[in-house]
Amino acid sequence: MMITQKIVEAMIAHAEREAPIEACGYLGGLDNGITAIYEMKNVDGREDHFSFDPQEQFAVHKKVRQAGLKIIGVYHSHPATPARPSAEDIKLAYDPAALYVIVSLLATRPDVKAFWIRQGMIDEETLIIEGKL
Repeated sequence: MMITQKIVEAMIAHAEREAPIEACGYLGGLDNGITAIYEMKNVDGREDHFSFDPQEQFAVHKKVRQAGLKIIGVYHSHPATPARPSAEDIKLAYDPAALYVIVSLLATRPDVKAFWIRQGMIDEETLIIEGKL
């Protein structure tokens, strides 16, 4: 999946600002890649879980449609664990069409990975970062 360096940096910055709680949001774009980020509030305010506010979700979906894009996936951070789906992430992955992107702050250098989660099965998706130095 194509993604810009700017969006990767924005996800990392969001994760760092929200630590120690999980940061979360939507990623928008078209079939050929992710071109927009929509930061959202983690209404749970927890280090090991996130939830969206339904009104904020609705507003973001409307913005995405107005921009002529679609929701490609969901991102969230793991402030103290690796960039791989937790048991809870797998259990709560209801949308098989969504790409799940995880930003880990565990190491000194943040790690960003993407996954398809379908019926409890995990497939890692390679992120091709445009504009990467």
